[in-house]
Amino acid sequence: MYMAYGWPQVIPLEQGLCPSSQKIIYFKVINGLLLVVSPSHLELWSSSQHKVRLGKFMRDSDSLQREGENLQAVWSPDAKLIAVLTSSFYLHLFKVQFSEKKIQFGGKQLSGLFLASISPLLSEQVPFAEKDVTVSNIVSDSKHMLLGLSNGSLYSISWKGEFYGTFELDPFPRDGCEIAPSSHSIDNGVASKGVPGTVIANHCVSKKSAIIQLELCFPLRLLFVLYSDGQLVSCSMSKKGLKHAESIKAEKRLGIGDAVCTSVASEQQILAVGTKRGVVELYDLAESASLIRSVSLYDWGYSMEDTGPVSCIAWTPDNSAFAVGWKLRGLTVWSISGCRLMSTIRQIGLSSVSSPMVKPVNECKYEPLMGGTSLMQWDEYGYRLYAIEERSLERILGFSFGKCCLNRGVSGMTYVRQVIYGDDRLLVVQSEDTDELKMLHLNLPVSYISQNWPVQHVAASKDGMYLAVAGLHGLIIYDIRFKKWRVFGDITQEQKIQCKGLLWMGKIVVVCNYVDSTNTYELLFYPRYHLDQSSLLCRKPLLAKPMVMDVYQDYILVTYRPFDVHIFHVKIFGELTPFTTPNLQLSTVRELSIMTAKTHPAAMRFVPDQLPRERISDNHLTNSDPLLKEPARCLILRVNGELSLLDLDDGRERELTDSVELFWVTCGQSEEKANLIEEVSWLDYGHRGMQVWYPSLGVDPFKQEDFLQLDPELEFDREVYPLGLLPNAGVVVGVSQRMSFSACTEFPCFEPTPQAQTILHCLLRHLIQRDKREEALRLAQLSAEKPHFSHCMEWLLFTVFEADISRQSANKNQSSVPKNAKNSSLLEKTCDLLRNFPEYFDVVVSVARKTDGRHWADLFSAAGRSTELFEECFQRRWYRTAACYILVIAKLEGPAVSQYCALRLLQATLDESLYELAGELVRFLLRSGREYEQASTDSDRQAPSSPRFLGYFGFRSSYRKPSLDKSTSFKEQNAHVASVKNILESHASYLMSGKELSKLVAFVKGTQFDLVEYLQRERHGCARLENFASGLELIGQKLQMSILQSRFDAEFLLAHMCSVKFKEWIVVLATLLRRSEVLFDLFQHDMRLWKAYSITLQSHPAFTEYHDLLGDLEEQLSSIGTSDEK
Repeated sequence: MYMAYGWPQVIPLEQGLCPSSQKIIYFKVINGLLLVVSPSHLELWSSSQHKVRLGKFMRDSDSLQREGENLQAVWSPDAKLIAVLTSSFYLHLFKVQFSEKKIQFGGKQLSGLFLASISPLLSEQVPFAEKDVTVSNIVSDSKHMLLGLSNGSLYSISWKGEFYGTFELDPFPRDGCEIAPSSHSIDNGVASKGVPGTVIANHCVSKKSAIIQLELCFPLRLLFVLYSDGQLVSCSMSKKGLKHAESIKAEKRLGIGDAVCTSVASEQQILAVGTKRGVVELYDLAESASLIRSVSLYDWGYSMEDTGPVSCIAWTPDNSAFAVGWKLRGLTVWSISGCRLMSTIRQIGLSSVSSPMVKPVNECKYEPLMGGTSLMQWDEYGYRLYAIEERSLERILGFSFGKCCLNRGVSGMTYVRQVIYGDDRLLVVQSEDTDELKMLHLNLPVSYISQNWPVQHVAASKDGMYLAVAGLHGLIIYDIRFKKWRVFGDITQEQKIQCKGLLWMGKIVVVCNYVDSTNTYELLFYPRYHLDQSSLLCRKPLLAKPMVMDVYQDYILVTYRPFDVHIFHVKIFGELTPFTTPNLQLSTVRELSIMTAKTHPAAMRFVPDQLPRERISDNHLTNSDPLLKEPARCLILRVNGELSLLDLDDGRERELTDSVELFWVTCGQSEEKANLIEEVSWLDYGHRGMQVWYPSLGVDPFKQEDFLQLDPELEFDREVYPLGLLPNAGVVVGVSQRMSFSACTEFPCFEPTPQAQTILHCLLRHLIQRDKREEALRLAQLSAEKPHFSHCMEWLLFTVFEADISRQSANKNQSSVPKNAKNSSLLEKTCDLLRNFPEYFDVVVSVARKTDGRHWADLFSAAGRSTELFEECFQRRWYRTAACYILVIAKLEGPAVSQYCALRLLQATLDESLYELAGELVRFLLRSGREYEQASTDSDRQAPSSPRFLGYFGFRSSYRKPSLDKSTSFKEQNAHVASVKNILESHASYLMSGKELSKLVAFVKGTQFDLVEYLQRERHGCARLENFASGLELIGQKLQMSILQSRFDAEFLLAHMCSVKFKEWIVVLATLLRRSEVLFDLFQHDMRLWKAYSITLQSHPAFTEYHDLLGDLEEQLSSIGTSDEK
């Protein structure tokens, strides 16, 4: 797994002599060196910790004019020779030599960095038979070079400058057909393995097609030839390499004729083919070149018009991921299973109307490689991806990557501590303090990493509290709890250790050390409290270089090539403390030599036996019994992604699944009581997503259906790559890319962001299926306080209910098949578990709302009667949850019962001032009443008394405006609608009597109550104000004008009072709001009212704050009087 972090680094390049071709022609990283060949010069850089230019060669203008610009180039595998072909077909050979002068950097000498000279060896014109020929790129082995010509032939040249001439290549495979992907293959991680290819006739390909690219895979003895018409041919070659070019034979044709570039992952035996459509297709070379899957940015909103065709593909050094660059825009890194790990292209939504290519320039000015990607190269460790933009000669962009090679090779990695390691730092996921996951950048001590760059191995202790980190030499340990590093005190001891693998065995660090002087390997056992030769507990020589290693309790597994498994038992005498001298003894307990034709293991892990506790007690086995401790099985993950289980007793191996990238053995790994994944055997991740495996108590452990049960429902997003588990929380921790933009930087900062996904519902369902109700209840109680608990419970019930529906549907289709009582009771068992938690009522109704109402009867037959659940929520005052049950009751119990429940709930919500919820209930009740009215006459339906009140509830467009007469409004309505109105009017009267005006406004807005009609009717009732002075004082206390919301409420009431010309309220509210224009309009036609108003305000000391308002009104009214006199 590879994830970008930080800002891209820029490496500036020399400016040449104004070349006509604005393009870097060659770009390669070998042995920590980076070679760049531009049309007019060559540059050699260091690609190690410090990016330094070590040497260059500039061609002069006479040479460029006479022999042409550099056109193609290749670097010998030993990095000593460079071959350059010019546009006039001159071959230049250069020799790379390093001086003895070290480069000074910051006053210190950098180890291994020396100045280099690039000197020409020969310059000779290639004797091509045709003068107007064009050439492809150049591929080479240690002695020969090969390039393709536009006439479809191959041309061979030795590294000594000897020209062997052209060799005709028959582009037609010997079997007369080709392999093409089926039309129903699916993009982005969905496997198409085993899908038969489409046979395309040979006459579709012209024999004169030009060769535009060669791709050499020497370990597989394959040469891939790409033609200008998009045809890709796989060719076999001699064991002697390119020496005998005539022995190169076409074997099969791949793709559908739109290939534009290709790259091979030799270790994984996968061919990646870039197409004109912008899609990358992956082919399995070990399985007759069958199509595995294809990946693209289509699902992220980008089409070929946005990115253009694929321009280049680069595999990581371990072949677990690959980078894809496009001709018009950006690059993306994918995992082999189709997870998008990194992308320079900014994310857009699928619903975006505008194409990303037509967005304003300023929106994308900070996006790297906005003009397209020309060339890409990973460094030898995979920590840096170098990329060159299309039509760019000025610079190279270097993207920093952290990686997490989970469970691969000879280094252990616990799933409890999630760590991504870069070349000089660790990115650690933090989850201890809060439920929010954070990424911590942990820089390694400069004194260590400057001498031992880069980081090569990282291993976390079983509890995740200690990290062992190894660079080029030595070893350091980090204590996460105390935030301290522990290093070797003696540098000479540190330099003698070349760590090839790291394991933790309790408090002991196990180092797989390579001894350079004797070319042998050994295991070193150091206590974590002291890194020194004097504290070395044991030194165990190994037979050869270990392929994979693992530790479980006191047992160490070491596997050599081809497939020899050795298991050692470790016994410690004495205590592991700084004040004692413990003795460690290592004994071999098992050796297996397995003959198999399968690919090599990439990882092996012990699988402890998951014996139930009662069986252990019955057999009187104790923890000291070695038969109980020593695992008898182990999981094997092979390089090609195949996962299998090996029986260590008899050597039998059982295939489980394929296309797996990583796995975690979880059983027997944690001793904590709060471990939520105790019942899980292991988890694996691949293109299918995350899969959870459980143990079986079947008699035959190798019977497919009894052995393990596969849960296919746990999938990860294709942008989230899983890193590990938090067993106490029951979640899988993954990481995805985010980009942050800043105006002060040219490029965005790449930020790996951890994300959590729960697996609790999978674990609970499995326990319920096995009738382990007590264990399921204990597991649920342990996670009841987690923020995701309610969601897990809902997902659990939903998946069980959906499965129950599917079973019933299948049984209906097969009437002869009786109903399976055991399976149907799973829903009841799940509901029984959920009843122990207060979230039960919310969970049940949420699942009901997400499923078809036709199946509600089945759900509530197991969950409980809907009216009883409603009543429980009502008594607990959980009114929002109770409201959700109303629709269910209407469906299952009938409208009369649901209306009765809704009326009770409406009254309760009004009493609690839950006006938004009350409004929802009113809408339901009136909609229900409308359906009831449809059985009555049309006249009964068309005479509602309040157009405003009922207009909101769906009667707005179809009703004529009725009379506002109170007598007709109730007579012509059914009793149900009248009950609703009575409840609302009663509550409005209660609020108006107490002058709870803010609540009244919220009530009117929430329920759409017709306040105008109510005020007209209650003008002389509860809405009446006794006198102006007391009314102004009381309402001023209820509506604090210093609060903005109170002013809004007063404005709302004033507007309604004006509509019914309620003078008493208009005067009070306008005074509070200081609305002089409203008061002026009122007083200019009623001077008696003005005088009474003026006297009241002047006579009460509490109203002195309104004297300025009086003055303004008096001035306005006097001006009216003056104008009348004139």
